[in-house]
Amino acid sequence: MLNDKLFKITFSDHHEFTIHATLELDKNNQIFTGHFPGHPVLPGVFMLQMIKEVLGKTLTKYLMLTKADQMKFLRLIDPGVDNPLQVAITYTPGEYNQIKVTASIIALKEICFKFKGTFLVI
Repeated sequence: MLNDKLFKITFSDHHEFTIHATLELDKNNQIFTGHFPGHPVLPGVFMLQMIKEVLGKTLTKYLMLTKADQMKFLRLIDPGVDNPLQVAITYTPGEYNQIKVTASIIALKEICFKFKGTFLVI
């Protein structure tokens, strides 16, 4: 959905239920002209979507968010300054095709977004 449009995965490493990825934002994407004019900021909902897409692409699974236990937006992401982004995901496969996830998005060595929740493999 957003991969190869808003961002590209330029690096990905997957070992023992842990994923580390580097994402390059397209700072010229039209979303930034409206969010917000003159002060571009990555929308929070896109941060969650990016985690979902990195996890889904790595596991080659289609996923649906079923539970968000925790979402913390700790810092704004400016695509012209905070590029590239680092994504760190740890996950545990559960019962009934569920995957429990803890993830963060990092820019300039600062955590911008933290997530803990569950996805369903569909």
